[in-house]
Amino acid sequence: MTVRRQQHGPVCVVTIDRPEVRNAVDRATAEALESAIATAETDADTRVVILTGAAGTFCAGADLHALDDPVRRNRLEPDLRGPMGPTRRHPAVPVIAAIEGHAVAGGLELALWCDLRVVARDAVLGVFCRRVGVPLIDGGTVRLPRVVGLGVALDLILTGRAVDAEEAQRIGLATRIVDPGAALSTALEFATQLAALPQITLRADLASARAAFDRPLPEALLAEHDGGMAAIGAGGMLEGVRRFQAGEGRHGQELEVPPTA
Repeated sequence: MTVRRQQHGPVCVVTIDRPEVRNAVDRATAEALESAIATAETDADTRVVILTGAAGTFCAGADLHALDDPVRRNRLEPDLRGPMGPTRRHPAVPVIAAIEGHAVAGGLELALWCDLRVVARDAVLGVFCRRVGVPLIDGGTVRLPRVVGLGVALDLILTGRAVDAEEAQRIGLATRIVDPGAALSTALEFATQLAALPQITLRADLASARAAFDRPLPEALLAEHDGGMAAIGAGGMLEGVRRFQAGEGRHGQELEVPPTA
């Protein structure tokens, strides 16, 4: 089982559980993650969802080692199921990310899909997929500017640099910073507070705030998909992925840029 769902009264905790690959997401995990979120969303007793990762890591992104396996590689179809799972869904209830360790590449996109982010003080966030030429097609280019503003978002998107918790809070990416190991317990306290509030108006305001941008989110997400797929089709990520599969760029280390790049 790569995804676990546990109910804490009105709060549903969904946990990505692939610690051997730092909770990287392949197709089966993405499908299990989407299913868990859909189940929580339709549960009348669930008022808040928490998304987290097992064993001290939120999510290292898509599982690039599954790329060559047509059964395991992430979906790339332009529909309402994202490659990482639930990233094109719009649950009526608030979703909180409880982030320990790394939330990078597609893992950052999952964190951005959440409405609020509780971040451990030693956590690392970033568009690390920039380093291997993988485009953002799970909402990163759409949601990150909405969270931190276009200028800061472009800095993170174009450089792929690491962002620590303090900077994440300063730019608005982290809602709250907590001691290492306390992200989930703090998110549970946070979620319990939200669950105790009047729900009809809370959900109405949540929906209004999410929609308060010029371009409809579903349209922007599918436009992002089209651009990312064009980049993949042009060979924009193959070389970097092959180098990662060969062992370069592990544990947050930067890949050397080839002289001809």
